[in-house]
Amino acid sequence: MKFTNEHVRRQDRTLNETRAFEILKEGEFGILSMQSENGDGAYGIPLSYVWDRGNSIYIHCAPVGRKLNCIDRCNRVSFCVIGRTKVLPEQFTTAYESVVVQGEAYHSLPDAERMSALSLFISKYCPEHKIKGMTYAEKSFFRTEIIRIDIQEISGKSKPLFG
Repeated sequence: MKFTNEHVRRQDRTLNETRAFEILKEGEFGILSMQSENGDGAYGIPLSYVWDRGNSIYIHCAPVGRKLNCIDRCNRVSFCVIGRTKVLPEQFTTAYESVVVQGEAYHSLPDAERMSALSLFISKYCPEHKIKGMTYAEKSFFRTEIIRIDIQEISGKSKPLFG
């Protein structure tokens, strides 16, 4: 995984690596963007996710569906997480933070990796219900698919006006 802001047009708005990884860790949702399943356009969808604090992001979904069809056609994806935002109407602008990940998406992962990803979801989104959550994950395990995005490059951008 490579952190780089070299492709960010507004170099005066690049986000430092530390804050970019904080956003990736703390973000509530991200937008997964893919090539459409028939190759004639793009498909983007907001999703909850977890970052393993390494080189991968995990997403959960149904075992069949459009996301999986798109990934099967072309597994190169982009994933965007938005940090803090604040509309500043009197200045006709918005303060924001965002992180963009470029990577490759995979599914049909080994069972142990899938269960580990579900555990990460429970730890992130409902840590006070870990035992109940793991029981739920075990019951719904075979109705749940996990997508892993292997991060190749990450960048961050902001228009800081936060205090």
